[in-house]
Amino acid sequence: MTRTENARRAFRRLHEQGCFVIPNPWDVGTARYLRHLGFGALATTSSGFAFSRGLPDSDGIVPLEAALGHIREISEATELPVNAEFESGYAHAPDALARNVAACVATGVAGVSISDASTDKRVPLYEIDMAVERIRAAKSAIESSGASVLLTARAECHLVGHPRPLEESVRRLQAYADAGADVLYAPGLRDRAAIQTIVECVAPKPVNLLMNANLGLSLVDLAELGVRRVSLGSSLARTAWTGFIRAARTLAYKGEFSGLDGVVPFGELNEFFRHDHAARTPSL
Repeated sequence: MTRTENARRAFRRLHEQGCFVIPNPWDVGTARYLRHLGFGALATTSSGFAFSRGLPDSDGIVPLEAALGHIREISEATELPVNAEFESGYAHAPDALARNVAACVATGVAGVSISDASTDKRVPLYEIDMAVERIRAAKSAIESSGASVLLTARAECHLVGHPRPLEESVRRLQAYADAGADVLYAPGLRDRAAIQTIVECVAPKPVNLLMNANLGLSLVDLAELGVRRVSLGSSLARTAWTGFIRAARTLAYKGEFSGLDGVVPFGELNEFFRHDHAARTPSL
């Protein structure tokens, strides 16, 4: 069995064993460090990657080939299963979406997430019939590949300002489950009641919860609510940017170096990567 097949099997098992965290690295170094900390799976972050390239996070800004290259790089960085945050599939029409999903599967990922955001500010969500057809097309592409890849369907209602976000999220996620989605995801949930509503309304399908801020809920709390998978989206990348921006602003505006207080020592990071590199490099 290949490393990719092992990762895909492991990813499915994680979804059958309770609640787990799937953090989001944005480059090889962060992927390697998250592996070192013992996480069982990783997910890409489209925004973390876009910001690292000096670009905003939006379909059409980061080219498809660049996104696929990044997803492949993260997939190859460790032996861990990787879920590709594939935005809206970099296509509108279901057949084009299917081709792109097939290309994403070919990068070696264990999962693919597809959003129902349309990238049209006037109509920010695909109409539900089109959104369902797109999920069907993504599922068909995965099945045609013969790969055991999990499909996550995202309802973006809370993020685009829908007037009834919870009600519409439930309606859409139930339809996506019927269309073949393996995991359901409504980013933007902020309280226990909303989280529990989503979990109960799509059961027994597993639910991914986005934690993009400290909501006062622990992993134990989320497990008790029935959440199966917890991702962080851009949160870790933004945490890194926060430290960088604070230090740079303090230097630029005050001419002071206090922004460097408490930073991880060079030697600690360098020694980690020295040992990590040696462990991956065959001895001659």
